[in-house]
Order: sequence, then structure tokens, then C-alpha cells
Amino acid sequence: MSAWRILLTLLLALAAPLAFGADDPLSIKAITLSTNAQGQQEYSVSLQILLIMTALSFIPAFVMLMTSFTRIIIVFSILRQALGLQQTPSNQILIGMALFLTMFIMAPVFDQINREALQPYLNEQMQAQDAIAKAEGPIKSFMLAQTRASDLELFVRLSKRTDIASPDQAPLTIVIPAFVTSELKTAFQIGFMIFIPFLIIDMVVSSILMAMGMMMLSPLIISLPFKIMLFVLIDGWALIMGTLAGSFGTL
Repeated sequence: MSAWRILLTLLLALAAPLAFGADDPLSIKAITLSTNAQGQQEYSVSLQILLIMTALSFIPAFVMLMTSFTRIIIVFSILRQALGLQQTPSNQILIGMALFLTMFIMAPVFDQINREALQPYLNEQMQAQDAIAKAEGPIKSFMLAQTRASDLELFVRLSKRTDIASPDQAPLTIVIPAFVTSELKTAFQIGFMIFIPFLIIDMVVSSILMAMGMMMLSPLIISLPFKIMLFVLIDGWALIMGTLAGSFGTL
């Protein structure tokens, strides 16, 4: 079972009691059955289903900001800018590459969630609330492993919480923004290192053109083939993806 299939199955399994409101007294009954004065049965959809659907709309944002997706897509965007290619590869291709590389990096985390939370819940060995709490552990550990202590301390200080003695005690409301802040900083650091060799090529080509008196010719036109050739010769895509995966401790 793929990582995303596991995640979607977990979301559907947790949403099923909310949608149909079975025997669990803590579940939210979205569809209610009532009998009118004429003895006819009428179905009505509770306003709570609107809240459920609204919450589901935020799931893509939570998934992207709680995984390795942010760092990967930013590095890919900086790489495209460094090469001087405006729309190649296209945004769709970059997002697709980032999603599949995210699934590869997050596979151990999702497998642990499937083993410790999803399967016990589907086998009716664990309540929904316990499954959610159990699933929170692996993803929280992943985020804390990538979060700088200074960023975590910043949001703990901003929250004015004095009862957090260790990073493990920090709630997700603090861990997630600290994780995103660290990911942005790391992504720009990697992007800076990627930008340097291509910037050197642009400077060398520009200096040569100025020395030859060809000031009307754009250096980007001349340097672009050299940058693409350099990137291909060093097997750049494999190097970039390997570096990104290794930065999360996957390799």
C-alpha cells in the first residue's frame, strides 16, 4: 500500500464515523432522520457537516506544511531560476516531482502510522481519538528532527507557554510553524549553494562579452547552453534529488 493511499485511507476511516454517526456517542451525526406530523420521515443534513467539509479543505495545506514538500519545491524553484529557465520544467512537473519525492521521504513515517494507528483502528482495536493521538507521534517526531532549536524556542516564547520543558511536550500548534520556518531557512541555504556555480558561469560569460565589445548581446543567451551542459554532465537531477533525500536522513 502506497504512502498516500495509507494517508487517504486514514482520513476516510476517521471521517466515516463523522459522516454517518454510528454507535460512537462522540461521533457527529451529519444526517439525521426525523418524523413529521403526517408520519412521514424526513432527512436533514446538520450544519456540522459544513464544518467537516471546511476542515477537509485545509488538509492539503496541513499535509504540505507537515512533510518534506516545502523544502523540495523551493529548491526546485531556485534551481530553475539559477539555470535561467523561466517555464522549463513547468510548474506542474516540479510539483509532481516534489510530491513523489515527498512520498519517498515520508514513506517510513506513513508506514509507522499505518502499523501503529491505522491498522489497529480498522481492526477495531483502538478508538478514533486514540488512533489520532497515536498517528500524531511519528509525524511530530519527523518535524522535530528537522526543526532548529532556535525556531522552536521562538514560537514557544511567542505562545507564552511556561509548561513546555522539552520539545516532545510542544503541541502541534507550536511545532508546525517552527518546522516550516526551519524548512524555509534550510531550503534557501541549499538553493544558495546551488546558485553559486551558475552565477559564476554568468559572470565569466558577461566578462568575456564585455572584453570582446559585444555589449548589446545578452549574456544569458550565451551562458544558458553552458549552464544546461554543466548540469547534464554532472547528472544534476540525480545529485539534487539525492541531496534533498539525504538532508532528511533518508540516505
